[in-house]
Order: sequence, then structure tokens, then C-alpha cells
Amino acid sequence: MQSYLTLTRRDLAGYFLSLSGYIIIAATTFLVGLSLAYLLDKLGNDASTMPVTEMFYSTHLFWLIVILATPVITMRLFALERFSGTFETLMTAPVQDANVVLAKFSAALIFYLVMWLPMLACLFVVQHYAQQSGALEPRLLVSLYFGIGLLGSLFLSLGCFASALTRSQMVAAMVTLALGVSLYLLGYLADQVEPAATWQSQVLSRLALFDQMHDFARGVVDTRAVVLYLSLTFFFLFLTLRAIESRRWR
Repeated sequence: MQSYLTLTRRDLAGYFLSLSGYIIIAATTFLVGLSLAYLLDKLGNDASTMPVTEMFYSTHLFWLIVILATPVITMRLFALERFSGTFETLMTAPVQDANVVLAKFSAALIFYLVMWLPMLACLFVVQHYAQQSGALEPRLLVSLYFGIGLLGSLFLSLGCFASALTRSQMVAAMVTLALGVSLYLLGYLADQVEPAATWQSQVLSRLALFDQMHDFARGVVDTRAVVLYLSLTFFFLFLTLRAIESRRWR
């Protein structure tokens, strides 16, 4: 446990003690503000009955933030270690490979969640101008933030896996971006295909990311979506661990 905490603090420092981490937070805040400014302009002087959290999710910039931010966050996790030559030192240290993977993933996830904190202030501003008294309930905020965290965990695990396969941060970012876009397109396809009794349609319906995040934005926590996100996250972290173990013994 001590080694896990030490490695997590080490990787967190890499985000918060460098300019790149604050650039990511600033860019995310700008895009969130831009999407909410678009919503305010669309509403005009009309009151809205739709919850603020649901209005925010309905913008395409939400998915753009997730798809673009996660490759930038994860590309350095393992690729930078290998490029700088510290990977061999880390692998020969008295720490388990699983602790290394979990520590790096935890650091990326914590930074990802911090990255979304300015969104809360923006949502309160939209609530005021949308004339929705009490529409931004704590339950809705917790549900939305929980859904964002689960979705981010999945995309971050993809990034961890991609970063463990190469020593180039740019290659890791591009692979993560390709995997993230593919997952997004699968979710879009699942949203467009009519429900059917075939197993292909059933499998595709489980990847309906849009519907699942829509539920989180409305304050509905579906345990099936939670199990899906956690299962896929652990699966890609397992692949990351196997990739690290294979490189240790080369």
C-alpha cells in the first residue's frame, strides 16, 4: 500500500507541478464555458424545464472534451518512463507491477476528476440565467459527476493500455484517440440501430454510451451501466498489466 501511495503522489506531481496539467484544466474549462454559453444563447429569455445537467450533456463539446483530454492525460504514463529510461529502474524496484499500473491509473483519474471541477461553477451560472429554481439539485450533480467519472475511467484505461505499448507519447496519444473515437462511434451506432432480438443487437445495445450518460445527467444511476464501465475499465487495465509484465521479462 505504501508503494502504491508513493507512486500515485509521484505521478500526480507530474500533472500539478508542470505547465501541461494547467493547460489541460484551462482548455477544459474554456470548452465547458463555451458549451454553456451556447446553451444560454439558445435559451434566450425563455425559462427551461430541462435540468441544467441534462442541457450540458446534450452539447457535443462534452464528448469532445472526454475524447481529446484522455489521450493527453495518459500518453505520458508509461511512454515517458520508457523514453526517459526510468522504466527499467521502476520495474526493478521492489514494487509489484499491479501497484505500478493502479498507481498511474489512479493519478490520471484523480487529475481527470479535478479537471471537471470548474464545470460545477459554470452549471450554477447557467441555472441562474435559465431561471430554474432548485433545478440543480445535489442528486443531479452527484449523478452527473459519477457518470463522468465512470466514462473517464473507461477512456483512461484505454490510454493506459496504449501508453504501455510504446515509448512514443505521440503514438500513445494517437492510439488512445483512435480507440476513443471507435468507442464513441459504437455508442452512436447503438443509438441509431433499432432494438432487435439478435445477439449482435443485444451486444451493441450494451454500448449505448449516449443513453447511459443521458440517464446519469437526469439523476438516474443504472447499475447495468456501472457494471459495464467498471468491467471494461478493469479489462483494459488487465491488458495494461500484461503488457507491462511482458516487457519486464524481455
